[in-house]
Amino acid sequence: MFSSTIIPTINRPSLSRAVQSVLNQNFDAEEFEVVVVNDSGKPLSDAPWQKSKRVRVIDTHCRERCVARNAGAAIALGTYLHFLDDDDTLLPGALNAIWDLAQRETEADWLYGGWRSVDNEGVPIEEFCPSLSGNIFALLVSGEGLPFQASFLKADSFFDAGGFDPDPVLTGVEDRDVGRRMAFRGNIAHTTAIVAHVRMGELGSSTNWKIIAHGDRWGREKVLLAPNAFARLYSSAGTSFWRGRVSRAYFASMVWNFKHGSLIYGISRFVSGLALTGLNVFSLGYWQGLRTKSQ
Repeated sequence: MFSSTIIPTINRPSLSRAVQSVLNQNFDAEEFEVVVVNDSGKPLSDAPWQKSKRVRVIDTHCRERCVARNAGAAIALGTYLHFLDDDDTLLPGALNAIWDLAQRETEADWLYGGWRSVDNEGVPIEEFCPSLSGNIFALLVSGEGLPFQASFLKADSFFDAGGFDPDPVLTGVEDRDVGRRMAFRGNIAHTTAIVAHVRMGELGSSTNWKIIAHGDRWGREKVLLAPNAFARLYSSAGTSFWRGRVSRAYFASMVWNFKHGSLIYGISRFVSGLALTGLNVFSLGYWQGLRTKSQ
């Protein structure tokens, strides 16, 4: 089976639209499925998609999104895992575009396409199609991210990375956390096709936006503690600008650790930041990167 789209849900009215956006794909190169994970604690509203042979429904009884996603991934049959929120949609032709990419980029662990952000009424806001490939660890540690709604992850690589961390402090930034761990281990490939609509905004969201920044710092600290993280970052930051971006991440981590009483880790982060700087200190690009804040 090519892919499993995993949709955790709290039974929002938009669920049917999300599921149908996958079932309506005109794709016959391989099999695909949808795993709906009902975390609402109540029976799902009746809908025609529940009769589809491509759909399986499991219940996780209010265990939160990370547990729900991991549960869906655990029973998924696809070579690639696709995590779609119940208020987002996969666009027509998406599976064909990702399948074509998978045939060309057989060594990539993470495939993704472009996406459009939309408002609560589904009206497009902005279109994104970054051309990122290979080792993007530096970009993700620096605070950037790619939406999982437009991403297909090799199942084996996802499990090797540890899946979603259910620690409540990471709720809302769990995608970034997994993305960093995936990028630490493997490479990424992209298609120029726009494959997903991603709803933006706090209204109607199940995310606590007040803790996003704090959770993202915790996620960054986790991956910086991984053995050989510095070597992976060094090879990923191939320009003076990105050396500046990663140095900023290390210096920010230094401050964070000092504030939390972790003197040894703070000093280590400072030394790593200096090591990345090197002769780049004389480059304008380095200083531009150092001043650039995370998105």
